[in-house]
Amino acid sequence: MVGVCIKYFHENYGGMLQAFATTKMLENRGIDYELIRYEKKYSIPQKIKFIPRLFNSVLLKDKKEAFNKKMGMKKHPEFAKNDAIRMEAFHKFRDEKFTKLAEPSVGYANLCKDARKYDAVITGSDQLWSPAGLPTNFYNLMFVPDDIKKISYASSFGVGQIPWYQKKRTAQFINRIEYVSMRENRGREIVKELTGRDVPTILDPVFSLSKEQWDEYIPVEKIYDEPYIFAYFLGENPAYREEVKKLARETGLKIVALRHLDQYVETDEEFGDYAPYDIAPDKFLNLIRGAEYVCTDSFHGTCFSIINGKKFMIFNRYSDASKVSKNSRIDSLCTNLGVTDRRYNGDIMAIKNDIDYKDVTNRFNKEMELTNKYLDEAFR
Repeated sequence: MVGVCIKYFHENYGGMLQAFATTKMLENRGIDYELIRYEKKYSIPQKIKFIPRLFNSVLLKDKKEAFNKKMGMKKHPEFAKNDAIRMEAFHKFRDEKFTKLAEPSVGYANLCKDARKYDAVITGSDQLWSPAGLPTNFYNLMFVPDDIKKISYASSFGVGQIPWYQKKRTAQFINRIEYVSMRENRGREIVKELTGRDVPTILDPVFSLSKEQWDEYIPVEKIYDEPYIFAYFLGENPAYREEVKKLARETGLKIVALRHLDQYVETDEEFGDYAPYDIAPDKFLNLIRGAEYVCTDSFHGTCFSIINGKKFMIFNRYSDASKVSKNSRIDSLCTNLGVTDRRYNGDIMAIKNDIDYKDVTNRFNKEMELTNKYLDEAFR
């Protein structure tokens, strides 16, 4: 039995679909598994120990976005109702697709004890090794006993630098994990810098399923009868919305937009000809499948555009100079699959340019060969 330590419950389209893909990868390999559930229960001294975490720049950025969204709901009650519809769609998908659940481990001591029932524990991939989460000692598998195999599957730090005061502890948890693989080239470099270990960069779990398998597991459904541009932005940059509008005027296509995702964005109120909220991860995937063009600042929005052979444009969600930049995952994906020309450079009309998907497929096959080789060895 393999214990799976992933964030399958987070209301994020890419995150939930990559968790789904991880479970399908295990099932396709004939591996018996269950999803580990941890209910935190901290003593007062432990809570005091976590105070420094509240000043982590990545966590502060996430908290700011969550606060912004909460204020948006207060200011716009209609948005609160719509967001509830979206959350219900997420929860329905989660409850239907993730059924192999372990009994909850309440408190860290029980989590450590319950880990003993597994032959191996696997974690990955979606920014689960972010510096913001280090103190919880969960996704870094510090709770797993030394004599039980530990595997990281395309793990991601989500940042380009580890804070100086976390480097020693980060190296410590990495060195406990027998099989380490990273999703980003920069993540591989960080592991080398901190531990001296050479580890592979492999593909995100969503690529472990072929287009045909995705079509089988999540059937194709036509959401809109007319052609459209799909706009999927997690960031708040209003200039990107204006570029999508320019593309719509040039092509005569409608815009389908998902509004107010990670945060409330005032300009989104008027953005999109269609702005549905009853969109679960399966419908999200179908919105990409049916689009003429995809405009996104999302890593997984990019992944599914590639899987489905779409013409797409990637906008940087973060400034490269930002301490909380998560652009490295996009950098690695574009470099490794040869789609760097799909990065927005000021000309939205470049989205019309053909993509050499034959070359993308050749590059992908080499990356997938490396990914499967790693997984074969880890589960041997």
